[in-house]
Amino acid sequence: MPVLTALNLSKDFRNKPLFSQVTFGIDWRDRVGLIGVNGSGKTTLMRILAGEIASDSGEIVIADGAQIGYLPQHPKFDEKLSVLDALFSKSSATMQLIHDYEAACVALEHDHDNMKLLNRMTDLSAQLDAAGAWELESNAKSILAQLGITDTEQQVGTLSGGQRKRVALAHALITRPDLLILDEPTNHLDAETIQWLEDYLERYSGALFLVTHDRYFLDRVTNRIVEIDGGTTQTFSGNYSYYLEKKADQEARRDAEHQKLKQLMRAELAWLRRGAKARSTKQKARVDRAQEMLSAPREGPKKEIEIGAVGRRLGTKVIEFEKVSKRYDDLTLVKDFTYIVQRADRLGIIGANGTGKTTLLDMIVGRIQPDSGSISLGPTVSIGYYDQENKRMNEDQRLIEYVKEAGENLKTADGSTISASQMAERFLFPPAMQFAPISKLSGGERRRLYLLRLLMEAPNVLLLDEPTNDLDIPSLVALEEYLDTFAGSVIAVSHDRYFLDRVVDRVFRFEGEGRIREYPGNYSAFLEIRDREEREAKQAIDAQSKKTKSAPTPVTIPTPNTKSRKLSYKEKQELERLEKEIAKDESRKKEIELALNVPETDYQTITALIAELTELNARNDRAFVRWTELAEV
Repeated sequence: MPVLTALNLSKDFRNKPLFSQVTFGIDWRDRVGLIGVNGSGKTTLMRILAGEIASDSGEIVIADGAQIGYLPQHPKFDEKLSVLDALFSKSSATMQLIHDYEAACVALEHDHDNMKLLNRMTDLSAQLDAAGAWELESNAKSILAQLGITDTEQQVGTLSGGQRKRVALAHALITRPDLLILDEPTNHLDAETIQWLEDYLERYSGALFLVTHDRYFLDRVTNRIVEIDGGTTQTFSGNYSYYLEKKADQEARRDAEHQKLKQLMRAELAWLRRGAKARSTKQKARVDRAQEMLSAPREGPKKEIEIGAVGRRLGTKVIEFEKVSKRYDDLTLVKDFTYIVQRADRLGIIGANGTGKTTLLDMIVGRIQPDSGSISLGPTVSIGYYDQENKRMNEDQRLIEYVKEAGENLKTADGSTISASQMAERFLFPPAMQFAPISKLSGGERRRLYLLRLLMEAPNVLLLDEPTNDLDIPSLVALEEYLDTFAGSVIAVSHDRYFLDRVVDRVFRFEGEGRIREYPGNYSAFLEIRDREEREAKQAIDAQSKKTKSAPTPVTIPTPNTKSRKLSYKEKQELERLEKEIAKDESRKKEIELALNVPETDYQTITALIAELTELNARNDRAFVRWTELAEV
C-alpha cells in the first residue's frame, strides 16, 4: 500500500477551479516532484496532502501509522517561541526528551557549576540512552550546523524570513517522518547548503513530495514528476530530464495532430462550400461531422511566456566601484572592492547568507551608502532592480493598473510597439484576468507580475536579487531567454545553480571578512576552480603532515636562545622530548578537528573527541610553558 493516496481531489479558489478529479499515489520510497505554472494550485495541493486545508471533494488515504512532515513555503511560528522550542516540538515523547536535553545543555553553558543541572543532564542522558534517541539527537545537531542555526535561544519573532524557513526545514528533517512534503525547500539556502540537502535527501529512507524551481535539485532528487496543468495532473516515471524529453515528444505529437486536423477541416470546409446536398444518409452524416468539427473546442499550441528584448541605449560607462567598503558593528561585509562593470557583463554574485550580497545591490541603487569608497553610474544608466520583496503592491489595485504605472506602451527590439495589456497577456495574464485585483493572485503570480512591471520600465541595467525564488519554471525559462538577447548589463544574486550556469559569464563570491573574489566563467566553472584548489590544498596539508611525522617542524616553536647558561644533559633530553610531544599533540589535534567536521559523526564519538581535544589543549599548554622555560636558558 502507498504511504499516501490522493483520490479524485477537487478544489476551487475564490470561485475559480484550481484542479479537478486529481488522483495519484506516493509509494514509500518515492521521490516525487510537483511542477506547474504559478497559480495552477501546487501549494494548495500540498497543503491538502499535509492536512492543512480540506479539499472540496475527494479523499486522502494515509497508510496506518505513517507520519507526515510538512515544510510550508512561508512558515508561521508563535513569535514568542525560542528557536529551540520551534525546532523540537513536543509532538512525540522522543522529541520532548531531546527538547529537554538541549534546553539543559543551553542552561549549563550559562551556569557551569550548577549541580542540579548536572544531575538533570545525567538523568536525561540515561533516558535518551534507554529510548535509543542518541542517533536522532546527533542527527539534529548535524542538521542545525549545516543550516547555520547556532543560537537556539533566540526568539522566532526576531528572525528574518529566510532564517524562519531554515528553522522550519530543520524541524521537518529532524522529525524524520515517513513522508516529507516540501514547498520550495531551496529558497533562502546558499548553493553549498543546497548540495548538502541533496545529499541528505538521497540518504533519507522515507518518501518525498516537493515543489521547487531549482531544476538541478529537481533533476537530482526526484524519480517521478507529477505535472499539474489545466486543472488535471499527469505523471511521468522519471526525473526532470526524463520529463522534459517526454513533454517534448507530447508537444511534437500535439502539433502534428493539430496540423492534421487543420488539413481535414480545410477539406471538409471546401466540400461544404461546393454546396453538397444532404439528400442521402451518407451525405447528411458528413455534413453533421463537418459541423461538429467546426464547433468543437480545439487545443492549439500551448501558450508560453514571450518576452521581447527591449531596453534603452546604454553608454560606455555603466557602474564603477572604487575601493568600496561597508561594515555593520564588528561585521565587515565589503572591503576595498574595486571593479568596472562593462556594457555586456553578465555577473553572478554568490556566497553564504548574511555575507553582504544584497547589501552590494542596495548600495548600487543608493538605498545604502558605503562607509568608504565610491560607486558611480554612467549618465545613460537606467536600473531595473528586481529585489526580494514585491514593493508598492496595493492589494485592491487592478493588475493592469499596476503594470501601466510603469508604462502604457513599450518599444520592442524590432522597433514595433506593444501595449501594457499585450505584455500582460504575454506573461500569461489574459484580458479577463487583467482587471482582477492583485489580492486574487498567488505568490508566484505576484512575482511574475513584479517582473513584468520591471521590464515595462525598459531598463538597460538589471539587478536581480534571488530572481528564481517563487517563480515557476516556465517563467524562469522565459527570463533566461530574454537575458540572452538583453543588450545591457546584468548583475544577479542567486543560489540557483542552473540559472547561474545558464546566464552568467563571471562569478563574484563573497568569502567572508569583506573579501569578494572574482572567478571567470559560470557557476560550473567556479566549482571546477574551487574543487581543484581544495585538492591542491589537501595535498599540501598531507605533504606537510608527512613531513611533521618524520621530523618535527619548528614553525610554531620559537628558536631556542642558548646565550645564557648551558642546559644540563637531563634538561636537553627533556627539551627534545617536549618538542616531539608538542608536534605529536598538534598533529592529533588536527585529526580530531577534521573528525568533528564530519556531519555523520555520532554523539558518543563527538563527546569522546571533544574530551580528548580539551585534554590535549591543556597538556599542550603545560608542555609549551615548560619548553619556553628551557628554550630561554
